[in-house]
Amino acid sequence: MVLVLALTFAAFGLDVPASLAIMWKGAFSDKVAIARTLVRATPLCLAGLGIVVAWRAGMYNIGGEGQYVLGGIGGAFCAKFLSSFMPSVLSIFILISGIICGALFGALAGWLYVKRGVQVVISTILLNFLALLTLEWTLRGPLQESKKQTFVTDTLPNEVMLMRFDSGTDLHSGVFIALIATVLIWVFLRYTIPGFHLRVVGDSPDAARANKLPVGAIQIRAMAISGGLCGLAGSVDYVGLTGRLADGYSQNWGFIAIPVALLGGLTPIGTLGSATYFGALFAGSEVLKRSTPIGNSVVPAVQGFAVLAYIAILWALNRKTQRRFD
Repeated sequence: MVLVLALTFAAFGLDVPASLAIMWKGAFSDKVAIARTLVRATPLCLAGLGIVVAWRAGMYNIGGEGQYVLGGIGGAFCAKFLSSFMPSVLSIFILISGIICGALFGALAGWLYVKRGVQVVISTILLNFLALLTLEWTLRGPLQESKKQTFVTDTLPNEVMLMRFDSGTDLHSGVFIALIATVLIWVFLRYTIPGFHLRVVGDSPDAARANKLPVGAIQIRAMAISGGLCGLAGSVDYVGLTGRLADGYSQNWGFIAIPVALLGGLTPIGTLGSATYFGALFAGSEVLKRSTPIGNSVVPAVQGFAVLAYIAILWALNRKTQRRFD
């Protein structure tokens, strides 16, 4: 990963050791930098886990962005209409609402594929636009702040926000949610019968049908779990970091989750490490852009390298498998 970053800096004609040092300082040098890294890694990990579940089932979900946005919208509706609840209970309900909204959005794409033959890649891309339009509508309608002056939601009270570890940083308890989700998805895929069935369907739907597995139901369930994780990422960001929704709420976390999952080898533990790496990239690039104009270009460049590397590895493995059977 460091080699990929070094190659990126070299491609831009930068001093590689100095640039790496700046990135390290911005990502890990002190508690503020570490907090910045972990805060950005949290939604990437959750959304990345969602991509892992869907893709391992052969359902190529490109809709993490829309599911993330729906998770935030669901949490905001919950905060607005259940504001009389105890703050701690309301926080939990906001997270659950995000999961439900994201899961329903993901399941819709799965249902369209199973029942109507609409390719998941196409439907999830189009549903992203629907989610963004829904966000725009809610910010100008039912969720607009009470004074009706700007297109944002009312800010959540501090008591409702997830616990902060230090008043000087943005680090919140949502990081533990990401860790717990990683362990649960790892156990689900590796040690449970439904997880095994999901992997079988992803590896060979025909073999799954031959063994009388309900392929369509498993695919819809995989998309629901995937959407729920992406929706959880949106609600965690809402109740843990931003405290309100605005037009630029998403920050493309749902799209970035795809290279995060790919770089993690489509495994939960790998995705956790990859999300931390990308979180460090974002944190470090915020410092790097103060001293060089290409700071904002580092993360997209590394994303591109990661996807190309993944494709190259798959191609090499396929070639090796073909030679073995030739």
